Amino acid sequence: MSTVLTGITTTGSPHLGNYVGAIKPAIQRSKDSGMKSYFFLADHHALIKCWEPERIAQSTKEIAATWLALGLDTDQAYFYRQSDIPEIPELTWLLTCMTAKGLMNRSHAYKAQVDENSKTGEDDPDKGVTMGLFSYPVLMSADILMFNASEVPVGKDQTQHLEMARDIGARFNHHFGEHFVMPKTIVDDNVAVLPGLDGRKMSKSYNNTIPLWLPEKKLRKHIMKIKTNSLEPGEPKDPNDSFVFDIFKAFANEQQINEMKSEFVNGIAWGTAKQQLFEMINTELQVAREKYEELMNNPDIIEAELQKGAARAREYATPFLAKLKAAVGIRSIS
Repeated sequence: MSTVLTGITTTGSPHLGNYVGAIKPAIQRSKDSGMKSYFFLADHHALIKCWEPERIAQSTKEIAATWLALGLDTDQAYFYRQSDIPEIPELTWLLTCMTAKGLMNRSHAYKAQVDENSKTGEDDPDKGVTMGLFSYPVLMSADILMFNASEVPVGKDQTQHLEMARDIGARFNHHFGEHFVMPKTIVDDNVAVLPGLDGRKMSKSYNNTIPLWLPEKKLRKHIMKIKTNSLEPGEPKDPNDSFVFDIFKAFANEQQINEMKSEFVNGIAWGTAKQQLFEMINTELQVAREKYEELMNNPDIIEAELQKGAARAREYATPFLAKLKAAVGIRSIS
């Protein structure tokens, strides 16, 4: 049985790009009986780049409610908050003591901050670098190695961290015996990457997102803002050069995609195309939106699910950490 692990940083609100590119395919994959799936809210990771307590707390609530509303089966998948697993920071320390500083020096995030300081003429190359930023690949390694994840789906920008997790885990195994599985990096080039309102990749850093749980009227208003060219109704339009069509095909089946292609060739008006896009997205999310709103109004349900997930995850983590501690010499005196 493959073990797949995915972390979600709790610093923002879910948007359509998150839904199409990560959440929807992950939930679908978690239904595979031959797959053991771990999904966690990475609130310790959030502290690295966000020092706004209310934002982290609200994001945690919204993201948890999102996964639950969209149908994640928490009896089959492991769904938990990172901070509810105390074994993870303890394992982080064990791994930190096995991690070469030179390896952390090569971390892309750290090097990017040093380069930025150099460009701005800072005397201190490490200005703005916290130990959280510097060593967070070790925490990420602990997230992965704690549950011996065999597969970790990541974006291309995260592949270095998986390589680091393998390096750190292999060094621990070399010194203390074979305890960790070496995780495989899974980069799915077929995952849909949605354009935002301005055509760039949908991202909160660009302020161009379409939030996932907008009420109907606001969802339609956002979709009507999607950037288009100046072609008039009746003029043929190229579906391969349209942000509206790019989003449409992420939600449509093959027949609907082909029908919309024909509409573009026949000169569909942009307003009409956007209206059809809105109706498709709204139909898909309508039931889940009601469930999401119910969960947000009943946070005790969300908390209970997270605590259930933490208890299930710790059934594995607690004895495994005890085994690791014994391996390094931290054990009862006898």
